[in-house]
Amino acid sequence: MARVTVEDCIERVTNRFELVLLAGQRSRNISAGGELTVDRDNDKNPVVALREIADQTVELEELRDSLVKGLQKVAEIDEPEEDELMEYMVAAMGSDDETRNRDTAISESADAGVSPKV
Repeated sequence: MARVTVEDCIERVTNRFELVLLAGQRSRNISAGGELTVDRDNDKNPVVALREIADQTVELEELRDSLVKGLQKVAEIDEPEEDELMEYMVAAMGSDDETRNRDTAISESADAGVSPKV
């Protein structure tokens, strides 16, 4: 990568880290079949991408958008099946009935003056 190319790009993209991200994204676009806006001159894709940025032949905002889109991930939420949900609800209701029965037995034992066995 020619130093002159990077120095020309710094006039357009002042942050070197952002320049690396944008040039990398443009290089990937070229590798995927994107049209070149400058002559290749036997240069590799990263150098061509830097030359395009320096010559202002590519839109930086479009590169930023495609970079962000490429880094975003879509996560699917794994929701329980309806049958599993019903089983869970029945199990939860069953445990509530058992708790109520135990509480009732303790209450009745206390009313009778008997020490409850838990």
